[in-house]
Amino acid sequence: MNKDGIIIITGGSRGIGAAIASALLRAGYRIACLSRSGALPAMGDSALLTDRCKAFSCDVTRPDSMRAAFDQIAALGYPVVGLVNNAGIHLEGPSKSFSLEDYDTVFDTNAKAVLIASQCAYPFLEAGGGLIVNIGSFFDKMGVKRNLAYCASKAAVAAMTRCLAVEWASKGINVMNVAPGYIVTDLNKEAMESGPLRTYLEKRIPRGTPGTSAEVANVVATLYATDTSFLTGETIYIDGAQGIAH
Repeated sequence: MNKDGIIIITGGSRGIGAAIASALLRAGYRIACLSRSGALPAMGDSALLTDRCKAFSCDVTRPDSMRAAFDQIAALGYPVVGLVNNAGIHLEGPSKSFSLEDYDTVFDTNAKAVLIASQCAYPFLEAGGGLIVNIGSFFDKMGVKRNLAYCASKAAVAAMTRCLAVEWASKGINVMNVAPGYIVTDLNKEAMESGPLRTYLEKRIPRGTPGTSAEVANVVATLYATDTSFLTGETIYIDGAQGIAH
């Protein structure tokens, strides 16, 4: 992957997105982070926040906002060589009464935004190829109470990954789906590290502990750092084997 180019990360200001930004910066890439706030990624090593890392305000559910952000990034003068579709939202509730408004919000953020960003990236990647990494979830293959919209939206991300990979392969564009299980982030750390959820995860995850944002980020960075041009359209589960444990 051309390190003179730039990789765009949606939802890159915090959580898994910020960890991915950190891992890619450490690997020597240029990064553009998109988020509603337009904030630079929150990371422990502030020394990484050099001119190789830029942040832009963007509503990933709105095509006009996404196109404007991509135009700003293009104006930096670096070729776009990759896209990480990380932005997402998790709303849950009983299926019998889950509102269509909340359903649309989940799908707009988790699935439609993947298409919008990928379409915006396509003209840049078409010329020289590149890699799109979607951040899905191991919920894409599970039936989870109160999570109909979230599970369905992440299943859509996996399906979109396969379709884009097949359709864009001739242009040298690879598309992968990285699907995490339970991951500790700055947003859920308290619930993940103590209480009933922690007790549940100790029983359900074969290794006994949830994953970390850094572990997910390392998988994404490896995909960019390794010549995997024949690997496309696949989902890589990073869930500590929880999704296959019985």
